[in-house]
Amino acid sequence: MNEVFFFDTYAFIEIIAGNPKYKRFEDSQIITTIFNLAELNYILKKEMSKEKADKYVQEYEKYIAEVTIEDIKNAMDLKIRDKQLSIPDVVGYTVAKRYNIKFLTGDQGFKDKMNVEFIKK
Repeated sequence: MNEVFFFDTYAFIEIIAGNPKYKRFEDSQIITTIFNLAELNYILKKEMSKEKADKYVQEYEKYIAEVTIEDIKNAMDLKIRDKQLSIPDVVGYTVAKRYNIKFLTGDQGFKDKMNVEFIKK
């Protein structure tokens, strides 16, 4: 069975862009949140057609995990302490911790945090 990772928006962008450093994660089991897919859709729509961006997000919909109120409260505690992190990413990081899986990202704000698989471009 393949390892499970939480894909943050950064990870999806790198996979879509074909970054070879992210190739090994393509066969992983994926968990993400609706917030990360919202952020992904926004970023992609700035770079490609609406139809193509929507197609990517639709493809990743099956990986959405539930976000609880407790996740939101814990994530906003982290956001207060670490203001440069995005709301989708602090929510995702919190969900990854709850599932006890690694948070896959290249976002510099997560480089030294526990439970993170940090892969930079």
